[in-house]
Amino acid sequence: MSGAAASPTAVEALLRRERLLYLAAPLTAATLAWVWLVPAALDMYGSMSGLSMWMMAAHWDLRYGALILLMWTVMMAAMMLPSLAPALLLYGGICRSDTAGGPPALRVYAFAAGYMLAWAAFSAAATLLQWQLFQRGLLNPMMELSDARISSAALILAGVFQWTPLKRSCLSRCRSPAGFISENWRRGAGGGLRLGFHYGLFCLGCCWALMAVLFVCGIMNLAFIVLISILVALEKSTPWGVAAARLIGASLIASGVYSLAFTG
Repeated sequence: MSGAAASPTAVEALLRRERLLYLAAPLTAATLAWVWLVPAALDMYGSMSGLSMWMMAAHWDLRYGALILLMWTVMMAAMMLPSLAPALLLYGGICRSDTAGGPPALRVYAFAAGYMLAWAAFSAAATLLQWQLFQRGLLNPMMELSDARISSAALILAGVFQWTPLKRSCLSRCRSPAGFISENWRRGAGGGLRLGFHYGLFCLGCCWALMAVLFVCGIMNLAFIVLISILVALEKSTPWGVAAARLIGASLIASGVYSLAFTG
């Protein structure tokens, strides 16, 4: 009787350890990203004598561009990896049942890496946009758009996107990882990498406009980085995520119209 009673407990303990293993590397990476991001962002709006000092460059070169790309990639890891946790646990559970596909933890990490590859691509695009805005004198030293009309237009466009069919379609995939994984299943670590990248593209399609708002509010503005991270998690992980996306869109449109009318 005692052995039979202990068996479910042992299985539950094993499952808990496996879940912790699945999340260990991605959440450690997210934590380390926040450990750098928070003091760097505070320094950006403080003395500018510490982690953000290098950001105040008078011109762009290859080294500076590479550092900006790294900055964006670290930001995306901090903002997006925590909201990936439910999908990683779900994928890990499926991999555990697919014994022929290789170690589940390795496949989960490959999935997370593929996901971050999609956001690294976004980081590269954001870096190129930041460079172009800098070249045209449209970005001030605090990494904010300096033209109020462009800022207003960016807010309005981001808000409108929140109401589009593309937003709804991408958000639906992000909110339903089980359906996405079952429809696009691939075996092995390589399959996990491709699957994670594919899933990341849908999350990118869902969230890129919110990330673009950072150009208006300040790329290294910690308050807005945290706020956008919360909004992303709200859209992806709560029962009212679709309604939240529309409410966020309406708020962005209202902010853009107000800015255009009264400060533009």
